[in-house]
Amino acid sequence: MYLKKILTLFTFIAFTFSSNAEETKQRDLNTEFNVYTGMFDFSDDGKKSTLIGFQHQNENLNRDTFLGNLSPITGALITADNAAYVYTGVEAQYKIGSLNFNPSFAPGLYHEGDGKDLGHVLEFKSELQISLDLSESSQFGFSYNHLSNASLGSKNPGANSYMFNFFKSF
Repeated sequence: MYLKKILTLFTFIAFTFSSNAEETKQRDLNTEFNVYTGMFDFSDDGKKSTLIGFQHQNENLNRDTFLGNLSPITGALITADNAAYVYTGVEAQYKIGSLNFNPSFAPGLYHEGDGKDLGHVLEFKSELQISLDLSESSQFGFSYNHLSNASLGSKNPGANSYMFNFFKSF
């Protein structure tokens, strides 16, 4: 039931924000939104939970560095167990044809809700996204991340998650 609602939301977003090629060429495409869903802490059978999230990236803030093209990201996710994570960080962008590799690092604030106790309110998210260009302004991909408090708390169980992503640039 929950997954059906998520798929309906993805379909709505894809059709709502789709545009023809002529409109895309006339715009600057400097803002990217990423809507994703997946499984929070899939490696812990007792506390795994579905999740949905949203991420924003303003490509006007991208900078070319010795590490590649870097950009700030901001986002949030919530699980079916009412755990929530709000974050801001940096993402690197590497492109090979229509394939995109985007590793990122983002510190953020975690609220346990009825979900897993990660040991501290401050958690660090390391993530790798792999996506494929669907058009000039949209992508579909897969990502994996790990949340950890870097032993700031009395315990540091961490959480491993995977997500399916839909990206749209405006």
